[in-house]
Amino acid sequence: MANKPQENLDFSIEELGPRNIHSPITMSKKKGDFIANYVTDDEFILYDTSAKLGERDPLERRHVLEKAGPREMIYFMPEHVHAGIVTCGGLCPGINDVIRSIVRCLWYHYRVRRITGIRYGYRGFLPEYSFSTQELTLDNVDSIHKVGGTILGSSRGGGKEVEKIVDAIEQLNLNILFTIGGDGTQRGSLDIAEEIERRHLKISCIGIPKTVDNDFSFIQKSFGFDTAVARAVEAVASAHMEASSQPNGIGLVRLMGRESGFIAVHTALASHEVNFVLIPEVPFDLEGPNGFFEHLEKRLQRRNHAVIIVAEGAMQDKLLKEHKTDAGGNLVMADVGPYLKGEIEKYFKKAGMEITLKYIDPSYQVRSAVAVPVDSIYCDRLGNAAVHAAMAGKTKLVIGLVNNEFVHLPIRAAVSRRSHVDPESSLWRDCLDATHQPILMTNIASGVNFRDGSVYNSKKT
Repeated sequence: MANKPQENLDFSIEELGPRNIHSPITMSKKKGDFIANYVTDDEFILYDTSAKLGERDPLERRHVLEKAGPREMIYFMPEHVHAGIVTCGGLCPGINDVIRSIVRCLWYHYRVRRITGIRYGYRGFLPEYSFSTQELTLDNVDSIHKVGGTILGSSRGGGKEVEKIVDAIEQLNLNILFTIGGDGTQRGSLDIAEEIERRHLKISCIGIPKTVDNDFSFIQKSFGFDTAVARAVEAVASAHMEASSQPNGIGLVRLMGRESGFIAVHTALASHEVNFVLIPEVPFDLEGPNGFFEHLEKRLQRRNHAVIIVAEGAMQDKLLKEHKTDAGGNLVMADVGPYLKGEIEKYFKKAGMEITLKYIDPSYQVRSAVAVPVDSIYCDRLGNAAVHAAMAGKTKLVIGLVNNEFVHLPIRAAVSRRSHVDPESSLWRDCLDATHQPILMTNIASGVNFRDGSVYNSKKT
């Protein structure tokens, strides 16, 4: 194989024990008979598909990703299974689609009849909150994909109460727990799985990664991302209409993206009505001869209007005065949108240039939106893959899409780091082509100013 193993990561998947029960799903073991095939444990996917001629590195099991899908032999006796589903963290398009998919796959394919929804995130396990559980059946999940949010409710926090959570899992007599949530949720899922292991229990913990920012490492795309971009494009269209209808009109749109600017970049590419994209990964100055304000003023002089997207995580190095975290352990960020709006207005007032600025923050409309069809399809397939993994007795994993294949990814690897927009990638290059903004809007001649510690030399740009 001309593939270089990805650092020292281990993609091996843990299992609860040997599988000696025949799956109730009727499938085939041979090709060419027009019957869908079982997935075997020797089917793998390469994470890094890049290659150089002459390089041949031997592959070990830990270097490759296990393919997701139904196995011929499963671990759990379907009639004995009691499955639980919990949704944690902020809202995201497609959560209900995933819940529906899990329930329908368990019910139809494995004939599992005991499926319980845990209300309001990990707090639903904690006795001090006294939240009731919710029975999940075909009838009560039938049309939930047509509404946004989560029928189970959600919350941040509670995931550190691991012993109490596992106590509740034991009391509920769960065999399988599906956790739908972001990296904090999945870190909690891993802690729960390890406590389960310490107690010598046979309970599978399977995660479906949820982050509208699309910043899970290794995973090609998170569910809800396509819907988020679709709704963000609508906001940009409104901003563009407002800006282009006024002399020196400016439309400023703040989009989600705490540490990664994927939504901002993809929205700019989809709309082609954006002139500046400000993201956490690319440094910029506001003032100065090569600062953002200077380039914004030149844009207004040329075209009489401008549309700006700013990701919520931009400028935090300048705005944050103290580091606080919320209940989910996430950094509480300064609100860059109103700050940037105020600074733009101050700059042009001082310059004696009249502007009309419209500020739009569609974050909650985006988060609570109903999933668009492409996301609904993705959520359905993620849910199916999660059920197949759980019934096979696999644990401590999340389901992800890698190189257009659904795979089992160890939670430990998935939460080991975040994915970021690479300023030297073709994605960012195409974004610059779409916006026509400068490569860099900073006044430094040199200095360490990048996320990876690299040095910027203004003479090269």
